[in-house]
Amino acid sequence: MTNSTEGSIARRAFFGIAAGGTAAVAVPGLAGAAAAQVLAPSGAASPGSLGARAAGPGPADWAALARDLTGTLVQPGQSSYATAKLLFDPRFDSQHPAGIAYVKSPNDVATCIAFARKYQLPFTARSGGHSYGGWSGTSGLIIDVSNFKMGAVSGSTAVVGAGTRLIDFYQGLAAKGRAVPGGSCATVGIAGLALGGGIGVTARAYGLTCDSIESVQIVMADGSVLTATADPKQHGDLFWACQGGGGGNFGVVTSFTFRTVPAPSPCLFGMSWPWSQAAKVIAAWQNWAPHAPEQLWSNLHLAAAPGGHTPNISVGGTYLGSVNDAAAQLDALWAKSGRPANGSWYLENPQSFLSAMLAEAGCGTIGYQACHLPWYAPGGKLTRQPQYAKSDFFTHPLSSSGINTLLAQVASLQQVAGAAGGVGGIAFDSLGGAVNAVAPGATAFVHRTSLFSAQYTTDWTNGASSTGTANQLAWLRRFWAAMRPYASGEAYQNYPDPDLVNYAQAYYGSNLPRLSGLKKKYDPHNVFKFPQAIPYPKAPVSVPVTG
Repeated sequence: MTNSTEGSIARRAFFGIAAGGTAAVAVPGLAGAAAAQVLAPSGAASPGSLGARAAGPGPADWAALARDLTGTLVQPGQSSYATAKLLFDPRFDSQHPAGIAYVKSPNDVATCIAFARKYQLPFTARSGGHSYGGWSGTSGLIIDVSNFKMGAVSGSTAVVGAGTRLIDFYQGLAAKGRAVPGGSCATVGIAGLALGGGIGVTARAYGLTCDSIESVQIVMADGSVLTATADPKQHGDLFWACQGGGGGNFGVVTSFTFRTVPAPSPCLFGMSWPWSQAAKVIAAWQNWAPHAPEQLWSNLHLAAAPGGHTPNISVGGTYLGSVNDAAAQLDALWAKSGRPANGSWYLENPQSFLSAMLAEAGCGTIGYQACHLPWYAPGGKLTRQPQYAKSDFFTHPLSSSGINTLLAQVASLQQVAGAAGGVGGIAFDSLGGAVNAVAPGATAFVHRTSLFSAQYTTDWTNGASSTGTANQLAWLRRFWAAMRPYASGEAYQNYPDPDLVNYAQAYYGSNLPRLSGLKKKYDPHNVFKFPQAIPYPKAPVSVPVTG
């Protein structure tokens, strides 16, 4: 999700202003969801578990857990609880966990897992807390990994704690002149981003975030701590699953080792057109962005507002090269889309990697220190934003019928009786390049043949009427449903969608059978489960033999 800032609109925000200049439209970032909710197994204790089913923990049990941790345990009634329980999206503020453990070591994680298993207590691992399903929270125990922060950057590798926020990841890398491809949401945790794939603004040049992982340290259900690498002798199959299999399925990751690249100096660009030219712009963009040189990445946004005036359309992106070469690429787009009017576009000279990432995160005018939530870092100015989202991947360009459907659905938001501050739209992100150079089965991230991804979103002011927000959600569902004939049927696992019926197939496609087998292998008692966890393999159907 894109963070709203005081006096700043993200570069990934829609270029124009919906509702006749009355509402800035926040655009979801390319970041992944945080580690997902985990439930203790139901029923009698499984072989190898920590004992028979017990009653829920009492005050003395929680006190014992607090003593056993090197980190801090926060519970209801403590002054820090009201903030500690919060996820990024205020939609989930009604969640009231029994405890939040700010773990400081893999042993702390193992201790928390053992505690939850002993008392059959729901638990979740939380990195940045951005799960669209609210599965970064629970009524039981949150294992918060935010104390696992940025580690050492040396040579061509970086060791990074699972709780590192993305903007801190970028800052730590940039200080050493290095980079790793990632998203644009400043406050997302690196664990959620990387484990589910990690589509981002340099992905066409360097691949997904998960493609740069060299090893992961992960705490398993039995408390053992494994280091997984691509080496088959070092849990290579688990490593494969951690490259796009999503958080919360196999264990709690505590750290990553990433392969880095020299930090590039991106040129940033953006432009907008009148809505009357939208069909032409869409047709031009979809035949340009996925096939451009790998140095170029671009997004396409369409936005509207309930009761608002004409919707808007904009294109933005980055180019890793000279401004002259970037200009040549924009000329290629404009030859098909028509040139934007003067004052409706910009192309900036190359700038530092960190500066560009701050701009993409909407923090270009406020700087690094302010690019945090206030309670996470001193001087933080970012705020939380309620939002509902869905996703798609497109393996073929939209036909004229698809473009017309897209335009009609965006514009239809104007007739919705929405909530205060209501906005909505769609963001397409170009793929191809280094993303698609990897085979669909080479990592758990299967979406390697798409031209672009899409995220449908609708936002509103926190505390707005439930009727208005319900109307906006209904609009978004209609919008997504109308695009079914034109999309691939796949969905992005880092944008978990509670509406999806066949979610596992949509997220993992042809990689699902292998992932299901690994789930059974590495979590044999199904300790790590949540509403959209990787399922166990389907039992073979028994066919009776007749004479």
